[in-house]
Amino acid sequence: MFFESWSDFLNMGGYGFYVWLSYGISLISILIFAVQSYHGKAAVFREIKREELREQRLQATQSRGKL
Repeated sequence: MFFESWSDFLNMGGYGFYVWLSYGISLISILIFAVQSYHGKAAVFREIKREELREQRLQATQSRGKL
């Protein structure tokens, strides 16, 4: 589809509001999902590190008890 001017492009044949609104909502949704994924990944790594430290403390306690 070819447009005569930038104004026609933005207007999208009278449907510009809906077209650009849908693009905006899609972009915002994708950004929200990306941020949630990043924070979720960070939370998982924190939990793994916490569990590793707990295991190390348990092993250290058990080895002291055997001496």
